[in-house]
Amino acid sequence: MFTGIDEVGWASLRHAYGSAEDVPALLRALASTDPVERATALDGMYDAVHHEGIVYDATLACVPFLFALAACEQVADRGGLVELLTSIGRGHGPEEGAENEGGTDAGRGRTTTDADRSGAAAHAEVRARAEVFVSLLGDRDPDVRRAAAEALVRFLAQPPRVLSLLRQRITVERDDRVLLALAESLGLFVRQHPAHAPEALDILLTLGTPPYDPGLRLAALGQLAGCAPDLLPADLVPTVVELIGERSERRRTGLSVPAEDGSPAPGSLAGRLRRLRPSDEEGALLLRTLHTALGPRVGDRIALLEGQLASPDPADRCNGVWMAAGLFREWRADYAVPVELIGGQLGAEARLLPGAAVSDRLRDASVSVLGDLFHLAAPAADHLHALVTARADLWIHRWQRRAPTLGDPLKSLARSGDPRAVPVLAQVLAQPVPPDDLGRVIVHLGRSAAPLAPALRQRLGRVPLDSPDTYDRAVPLLSALTALADREAVPEVLRLVGGMADGVRLRPRVVESAVRALDAIGGGAEGVVPVLRGLLDSGCAGLAAGALWSVEGDASVVLPVLIRELAEADAERRRVAAEMLGRLGSSARAATPGLARMAGAGCVWERVAAGCALWRVGGEADRVLPVLRSAWVEQPGVRGAVAACLADMGRAGAPLHDLVTAELGAPRRHLVRSGGHGSQDVLEDERLLRVCREVLAG
Repeated sequence: MFTGIDEVGWASLRHAYGSAEDVPALLRALASTDPVERATALDGMYDAVHHEGIVYDATLACVPFLFALAACEQVADRGGLVELLTSIGRGHGPEEGAENEGGTDAGRGRTTTDADRSGAAAHAEVRARAEVFVSLLGDRDPDVRRAAAEALVRFLAQPPRVLSLLRQRITVERDDRVLLALAESLGLFVRQHPAHAPEALDILLTLGTPPYDPGLRLAALGQLAGCAPDLLPADLVPTVVELIGERSERRRTGLSVPAEDGSPAPGSLAGRLRRLRPSDEEGALLLRTLHTALGPRVGDRIALLEGQLASPDPADRCNGVWMAAGLFREWRADYAVPVELIGGQLGAEARLLPGAAVSDRLRDASVSVLGDLFHLAAPAADHLHALVTARADLWIHRWQRRAPTLGDPLKSLARSGDPRAVPVLAQVLAQPVPPDDLGRVIVHLGRSAAPLAPALRQRLGRVPLDSPDTYDRAVPLLSALTALADREAVPEVLRLVGGMADGVRLRPRVVESAVRALDAIGGGAEGVVPVLRGLLDSGCAGLAAGALWSVEGDASVVLPVLIRELAEADAERRRVAAEMLGRLGSSARAATPGLARMAGAGCVWERVAAGCALWRVGGEADRVLPVLRSAWVEQPGVRGAVAACLADMGRAGAPLHDLVTAELGAPRRHLVRSGGHGSQDVLEDERLLRVCREVLAG
């Protein structure tokens, strides 16, 4: 297996972390009889030699030895090696076919040209050895057969022969998991070889009918949905829901129990990932494939979710919850019914054995999904409140060697805007060490959280000024008090800013948050003006000038500061200055030349800030509208700011109403188009839609 390994100049080859001289030891460890050593070596291959899917020259040098290992029946865990070879042979980074922005590999010194060259060489190298996958398709190890099916389709350049091999394997295969992989490979075959698609589709259609196992039929339907949706049955959703039930019943009675992979070493990366997998991983994959293939058919997907969430099997319901997360995050629709059904899962533990792992998994999944919906989780608020009331032990999540955080059920209830969270949060605030993130959820409760203001002020007054965790403790509290417009908090806010004047090095973000709070609540309060004036020469001069304008309204003091900030090298400071100048309105006309230059900047965020300010300062619609239109198209993330400006413009913004109308009619959330999958994507999208409706209504 390792013939010639010592003749390779490993020290001169490179992987993600430099010299590849450690690679021979990793390759030899892949053949170890110790499962921990094998798992650690495979982790090392993915971490260094094939980091984030990238092919290095050291990766290429490993290919012959990986093939030799995969073909040796005495080596254990060879399925993972075939999967590694498949990934290497695909010859791309994290996104297939995508070039690295800026021409380098994350600062590791490899150019896009290098990556393309290495990827092409890897693909050619694996294809040249693809005959090995033919023999592995009949290997005695089902994990090897499962991985070999995809590899065969990807790399054997003989489509008719590939299809014949897949068909033959299906007729003799008895392992359910391998059959599922074969169905997936048929779908891949259709996409890769459209000229040979009809025969492959006929096989998929056959696999989707009785007497085949319901899991295999689900897999076939999922592949058809992805590559030939016109061949799907008219009653797709009822058929799928029925198959889910049949599959669950077979699993419950032991008629169809998927074989589990060998358990990886507990301390390995593979072992940690396994603990995060769904309890029914196979079912999750089947339904995820189908949901992904259905894509914009949101009505069908909602109906399918309702069937999943009503299943008697908690594992099916758990899978449905996770499928709902992807649907909610990507597509716009009325989700009241599935959200309420997800809320209903929070009481499902009463129907299960106490302490059952599936109960905790279902509850945690449901709460996690609801927490990312914010106010869209309102249909589930009664269920969240019932859980919070019944389980005080879930109010706070305590970590080892980390500060406590707010428990997910209570966090989700507060994020939904339900005022019933307020009394519970008051009890949490009374704890000796309340969670630092509590302030971040209070902002979603609006004025109903006003009773919490005294306790928040008290907590803010106790934040140490010279602690490493000052930022984590102070900023959420400042955000909450700002949202509540609590004027009585001014002394506590001034204490934070005054700490910097007394020689304490506060993080800039702490000072910025404090200044924003003074901007919102400091009008007329004693001591605010001197503090803000003292910050006009600091790194947050723009924010301080804006706050001083709110408090004093004296343009002669703040305008020179903001014009100076427009010339700063820091793009963020320029953007803040533009936003503050917009607040001055016509009093900031002297800043028009600087704003006009900024409106032609390379950064889209700067252009939008400058364009909006130009409108608010001088009402120059003809100059502003082209800037806003190009920014809207170029970067979906700025659409919220552009829409807010259009709302201010009223009829003057009418030439851009076509963008707003199109956005309101678009079924897909705007941030998904820019690759966003953050926890607040749904919230930001809903805010955009609300402002868009205001634009047209105005």
